[in-house]
Amino acid sequence: MNLPRVVITGIGMVTPLGLNTGTTWKNLIAGHSGITDITSFDTSGFETRIAAEIRGFDPTVYMHVKEARRADRFTQLALAATDEAMTQAMLSVTPSTADRVGVVVGSGVGGILTLSEQYGVLHEKGPRRVSPFLIPMMLVDMAAGQVSIRVGAKGPNYSTVTACASGSDAIGAGFEMIRRGDVDVAVCGGTEAPICPVAVSGFNAVSALSRRNDDPTGASRPFDAGRDGFVIGEGSTILVLEHIENAISRGVAPIAEIVGYGASSDAFHITQPPPMGEGGARAMRMAMKKAGLHPKEIDYINAHGTSTLLNDRAETQAIKSVFGQEAYKTPVSSTKSMTGHLLGAAGALEAAICALSIREGVLPPTINLEEPDPDCDLDYIPWTARRGTLHVAMSNSLGFGGHNSTLIIKRPQS
Repeated sequence: MNLPRVVITGIGMVTPLGLNTGTTWKNLIAGHSGITDITSFDTSGFETRIAAEIRGFDPTVYMHVKEARRADRFTQLALAATDEAMTQAMLSVTPSTADRVGVVVGSGVGGILTLSEQYGVLHEKGPRRVSPFLIPMMLVDMAAGQVSIRVGAKGPNYSTVTACASGSDAIGAGFEMIRRGDVDVAVCGGTEAPICPVAVSGFNAVSALSRRNDDPTGASRPFDAGRDGFVIGEGSTILVLEHIENAISRGVAPIAEIVGYGASSDAFHITQPPPMGEGGARAMRMAMKKAGLHPKEIDYINAHGTSTLLNDRAETQAIKSVFGQEAYKTPVSSTKSMTGHLLGAAGALEAAICALSIREGVLPPTINLEEPDPDCDLDYIPWTARRGTLHVAMSNSLGFGGHNSTLIIKRPQS
């Protein structure tokens, strides 16, 4: 089938490594960590006291004070990232084009900050003191709704909620939406602001978080034998996707092209991957089949690489099962070693990193890889970024509930 080509024309980032795409990319390639002691709440008595927080973010730079008060932080971050993405894409939605612009923004836990805060109000002051903005601030789809209002998009508008695959699935949904002919443009990505007492204690309860509190920058160590869990993070990444003819007609040069998307379910366990990472392997195979590519044509894999014992091992096994001997020739890295795990925003951030890696000719490193796990024996680009020409990159995202999502991104061609 001669399906429409879908390109990325804009990227917006607000992450623990920077308040915009340029700063984030610079720090990422330099191997800097965005993980520090938690400052947003008192961590006394918590097993984990570290996180990848965003420093210096002021929502009033992007919206009126009143609007900021009525939006949860996860929505504020999405709006900031959207502004940058739309500016880079040089895109303005007009009444004549509004119906042809869709929005898909994923999130894993949505407005958990507002919900936990208002739960405290309920117990301390009673039901009549609960904010009338609680519901419109906490709903997971509110970031997508607010982005749609912000840019004036009147096409399909919804949120993907697939745990840590949410951002990747949002991009996949936007990609498929354009290929189906539903829209010409899709503003899509992920956003998350989960750093609060209930989320940290909840993830601690399932033994998911690192407790390396005395070494924050060394806590996220994917594929390392000493890894002890992921580091929770916050942030947002929004991409502008377009039908290539739409981008050409506007005179905008694509950053990269999306050529494949695969999604699957483990149907195995709510938090643990299946043996050999079988579900993730199916998502990778599906994405490559749709892209018409073979393992030897993939130049780089941005792994889900959470720094948990089970994930890193299972994902390595999945890559081997899909790539065979090519797995040992294909560079792999986990940028979560620097950004922490942005949950529902992780897949969008990492897809954008793949696009930038292709454009800039730089493969980001996996830092903190001091003693590789014997079961994790691939080329994980330890510590230092690597320069080289990239044509095709793969981004993997795996989530609680058995969600698996893979995107394949390619150097744009005329």
